[in-house]
Amino acid sequence: MSDSQQQTLNLPSLFFVLILAGLFIRYFFFSSSTDARPPQRGRGADPAHVDQIQQMFPQLSRRDIQWDLQRNGGSVQATTERVLGGRGLERPPPSFQPIEPASSSTAPLRPAPSPPTSSHPDLITRYNLASRLTANSQSEDPMTDEEKSSPKSGWSQSKAERQALLQKRREDMVLAARRKMEAKEREKEKGKAKEV
Repeated sequence: MSDSQQQTLNLPSLFFVLILAGLFIRYFFFSSSTDARPPQRGRGADPAHVDQIQQMFPQLSRRDIQWDLQRNGGSVQATTERVLGGRGLERPPPSFQPIEPASSSTAPLRPAPSPPTSSHPDLITRYNLASRLTANSQSEDPMTDEEKSSPKSGWSQSKAERQALLQKRREDMVLAARRKMEAKEREKEKGKAKEV
């Protein structure tokens, strides 16, 4: 009789073991996402958050940003840190279909950018080098007479002289780059003429 009493379990201990096993299984296999993630998890990414990240990182696609925001619960900070950390964003699976905002199909969110040439004039125009460009192109010698006659001096103590020297160097660099570009264009034209 003593063997049969030791092998039986009483009813309260059986309930305790079942409840403990149920909690264990629920905790590891069916953990709820309401504790760790905001409630917008199922709805997709907030379009304002997507636009904010798109403005910071225009090289990223909207679809990748929406996927990452949906995965991390809409945290702009986590997505930004992932991009800045150099890890980049994961590609969404082909089955991921982002929800597009209704207003984006009817009107663009941002105005179309103006052509860059109108807002940023070329360097020749910006630094008023047209006269030096025509003078140098006629002589085909990049150095002017005063450049040849003046010896190369070191760094000046006067701020005005240093500024003038740096401005002259900048202008010379712009003109040299322009001459190189024109030479490359002439070579391309000669190559095209030979092909025809």
